[in-house]
Amino acid sequence: MTIEKELWGKSSCGKEIYLYTLRNDSGAFVRLSSVGAGIVSICVPDKEGKLADVVLGYKKPEDYFGDGPCAGKCPGRYANRIAKGHFTLDGVEYTLPINNGPNHLHGGPDGFQNQVWDSRIEGDAVEFMYFSADGEAGYPGNLKVVAHYEWSEENALKLSFTAQTDKATVLNITNHAYFNLNGEGNGNILDHELQLNASVYLPTDESLIPLGEPDPVAGTPMDFLKFKKIGKEMKEDFPALKIGKGYDHCYLIDGWEQGQLQTAAVLRSLLSGRQVEVLTTQPGIQIYGGNYLAGSPMGKCGRSYNDYEGVAMECQHCPDSPNEPEYPTTVLRPGETFQEAIIWQFGVMK
Repeated sequence: MTIEKELWGKSSCGKEIYLYTLRNDSGAFVRLSSVGAGIVSICVPDKEGKLADVVLGYKKPEDYFGDGPCAGKCPGRYANRIAKGHFTLDGVEYTLPINNGPNHLHGGPDGFQNQVWDSRIEGDAVEFMYFSADGEAGYPGNLKVVAHYEWSEENALKLSFTAQTDKATVLNITNHAYFNLNGEGNGNILDHELQLNASVYLPTDESLIPLGEPDPVAGTPMDFLKFKKIGKEMKEDFPALKIGKGYDHCYLIDGWEQGQLQTAAVLRSLLSGRQVEVLTTQPGIQIYGGNYLAGSPMGKCGRSYNDYEGVAMECQHCPDSPNEPEYPTTVLRPGETFQEAIIWQFGVMK
């Protein structure tokens, strides 16, 4: 395993942006950026052994700031949506920036994904750290978050999050990589096959805020309990799919137990033969089919991506959990340590 560090650019405020390349003995590699502790590239072999980059991203570091898709980055302080930008914690109401229709999304316009994190090589890993001050984007508490990435000889990328706060706050953090297992820039993902370890999902209102109780997927186009092409039922006359031009929903992982790592999803491409198994300790996985990728900055492929050219599988807590006491808690208190993990295990279909 080798890790290379290079200066990739500077932010508008002059902070240096670093790019890290983790390469294993087979030549497969991952590139990470200090912008949003982001995944820039994952190059893994297909069924014929040919390497290709299977995540969407941009050529220039400056394009990662404020991009609509949030490509490859770690959004926070609260990934996904909080209804109307309000929540109450310990009797105090907090107001957050509105940046997605009537709601707060991914920590607002200045969320973690649009910050340059501190970074370092730590043994065979790369670590990114971000300090979020009390009151930043309206959230309470001074919060320190660390994203720890490891790349294995077996082509597994592991991301571990830890965080501490000095005041009760809410925290939901994930990675927002978009996958195209045929290689980024090689068409859409509608023929990719997806399987989810989830028998229920969260139906939403028209602004994509959960309505409350989960619904079973059985008998609906939301069912991915068995492998199914993402595009097979995407155009069905089904309310959830009409709201956002396709899939953009949180599925609750069957049998979730806090701190237990288990499979959430498997994505595969019959064309390339590549597949990725997604494992996590988080209770949910947001499946977003790249429904609004058009108009994004120029991709690594030399053009802007079109809608549905990548699928995001965001392992996380439920949207709007601070306003839904029945959902797994996202409250972090002083003296506690937030700990969650995501693993992407790449391989070839058998």
